[in-house]
Amino acid sequence: MAVTHGTRLRIVAVLSAAVTAAGLALTATPAQAAPAEGRIIGAGAPNAVKDSYIVILNERSGTKSSSGEGRRLMARYGGEVSHTYRAAINGYAADLSETEAKRLAADPAVAQVVQDTTVQASATQTNPPSWGLDRIDQANLPLNGSYTYPDSAGSGVTAYVIDTGVRITHVDFGGRASHGYDAIDNDFVADDGNGHGTHVAGTVAGTSYGVAKKARIVGVRVLNNAGSGTTAQVVAGIDWVTANAVKPAVANMSLGGGANTAIDTAVRNSIASGITYAVAAGNNGLPAANYSPARVSEAITVGATTSTDARASYSNTGALVDLFAPGSAITSAWRTSDTASSSISGTSMASPHVAGAAAIYLGNHTSSTPAQVSSALVAAATPGVVTNPGTGTPNRLLRVIP
Repeated sequence: MAVTHGTRLRIVAVLSAAVTAAGLALTATPAQAAPAEGRIIGAGAPNAVKDSYIVILNERSGTKSSSGEGRRLMARYGGEVSHTYRAAINGYAADLSETEAKRLAADPAVAQVVQDTTVQASATQTNPPSWGLDRIDQANLPLNGSYTYPDSAGSGVTAYVIDTGVRITHVDFGGRASHGYDAIDNDFVADDGNGHGTHVAGTVAGTSYGVAKKARIVGVRVLNNAGSGTTAQVVAGIDWVTANAVKPAVANMSLGGGANTAIDTAVRNSIASGITYAVAAGNNGLPAANYSPARVSEAITVGATTSTDARASYSNTGALVDLFAPGSAITSAWRTSDTASSSISGTSMASPHVAGAAAIYLGNHTSSTPAQVSSALVAAATPGVVTNPGTGTPNRLLRVIP
């Protein structure tokens, strides 16, 4: 005979009464404890990518991202891995629900789970002539109509442009540019569908527009054709550079977003591997300490100036800004043809001036560490010429070391 729900309840009640009457103690079965949950760093960020996270493994656990153990760990919590990081960080980019991510964060094998976010390049279109190269070879205004640089010009140094890709066939690169890695399409053809990366590369090492005119250029695409990308993609680009860099090497990151520990960790570890990083301070007119990778102290964080040596109104500020460099109305190569150029503004344009200066220095001091390169550029900078640098911001303007 089928027992209905109501019947079952009555049976339980009768049995309970009988047991109690017999003087037997009833022992309640404890409810199963809820799974432990950890903290997701950056959860709730306005630019969060839903259900996407960066997982950094705990080095003390001995688990490696390339191992089966690491993959099983991710699978245990429902993680679908989109990127495996082996060099800049030991971990993954993965798709999980928020609940799964919190439970993964509590696992002893995991150091951090960081919310994936969007990052983007920032530049404002303008059309005046460029003046940046003319400014960085002299201490004071007025401009003298020339750019003087050492004949070595970064020869033997590779500059990694972590950006929207690079039009490697542009005549300004003189055959010195090549594709590295495309984290957007997950292949090794880093074409530029935006223009920002080609412009940056031209300032780093173009024959006409560049600071280090003999350095090699490698495009690493982490931002899409709209100039936007995710933390997962940016870290994938940094990871590739860290694993594959031909040294001596510099890297430029003219991009950023809110404070992000995954990006910070990747950049910091890449620098520790021997690659000098120049990074844009950001275009918010706020402290650089609030933004990544600008807040990475081991990187060379660069603010922007105008042609009158004033801090550009958009340029971020604060003690983490190492140097200023020309950033407003900078003309460089563009993606639309092999001879195209464009003038744009931003700390995105200032940072590659410093990356180029770092390449020149490394060309003449090939065994220098990133810290030594940074110290040399800071020491050579012209002090006290930037007007309104911002509260607590070091007043130092880039000057190329001959």
